[in-house]
Amino acid sequence: MKLKNNSTVGIVGLGLMGGSIAASLLINGQKVVAVAPIVSDIDSAAPNRIRHYLEECLREGLTKKTHDELVANITYTSDYNELHKCWLVMECVIENLAIKKEVYKRIEECVSDNVIITSNTSAMPISMLQNHCRVPERFFGMHWAEPSYTSYFLEIICGEKSPIEIGEQLCDIAKQWGKEPTLVRKDIRGFITNRIMYAMYREAFNLVENGYATIIDIDNACKNDGGRWMAFCGLFRYMDLTGLKAYHAVMKDLFPELSNQTTVPKLIDDIAKADGNGISNGIGFYSYTPEEAKKWEETFEEFSFDLHRLSSKYTEKISEISIEKTLE
Repeated sequence: MKLKNNSTVGIVGLGLMGGSIAASLLINGQKVVAVAPIVSDIDSAAPNRIRHYLEECLREGLTKKTHDELVANITYTSDYNELHKCWLVMECVIENLAIKKEVYKRIEECVSDNVIITSNTSAMPISMLQNHCRVPERFFGMHWAEPSYTSYFLEIICGEKSPIEIGEQLCDIAKQWGKEPTLVRKDIRGFITNRIMYAMYREAFNLVENGYATIIDIDNACKNDGGRWMAFCGLFRYMDLTGLKAYHAVMKDLFPELSNQTTVPKLIDDIAKADGNGISNGIGFYSYTPEEAKKWEETFEEFSFDLHRLSSKYTEKISEISIEKTLE
């Protein structure tokens, strides 16, 4: 099967991620049919959020088109039948299996059997989700970063019944959206980035809960070490750059000492059970006034654009010197 991008992509679910993905697609030349299962999202929340994203992308130079030019290519609707014109439909609803199953049923009632359906899930196995589709072979994971319009990140995940060659075609198309996609060829819970990041989270909790460091210490260490070089080259290239034999030696002694805890750490469990949700309600690992929370959101957005500019500069340089080959 050869994928044909007719330029129209469907998105079902217009929350934070759905809106961010829509903006990313719009600035990269795709038309979007945006379906809101929660009808109130169409009235103001989603269009206002996407308007803000597009205006910022214009101001920061990620697009030369105005908001009005770009939104001419998005259709807001609660009618699933509008998806019939799409070659690809992305599900971006909450991590609730019953809701996702209903969404897949409604999508498949409205599109032909060769339309690709994807999920932006970061937690549910693709092999499980695709079994709730009438045509499971056309179902893939498509895991985006936030904010999608400033990030090169995109994971495309094959389920047990997903043809790898279709996944490879999706990767090629994702490059047209300004992404550097990764293909997860065998389905595994958490995919690539979450498995790596949650291993870091687990060790961070272990260090704090056992008194080796404070939350601030951990954040500063990650920000000023890994946070610098990971954005440049990733894990394996960094070991090559800095001498891989040293890592080999350290691993023999350090790996047995790392946390292998299988339960949720008490620190986050206590906060979550007290209804803490970070900046959204001011209660997290840090406390926030409404003004501080808003400032953190604005500063993160500004940082994301600056990082995109810097990454773009070095991505071009790296592409000139790098032939991607590994000792596999």
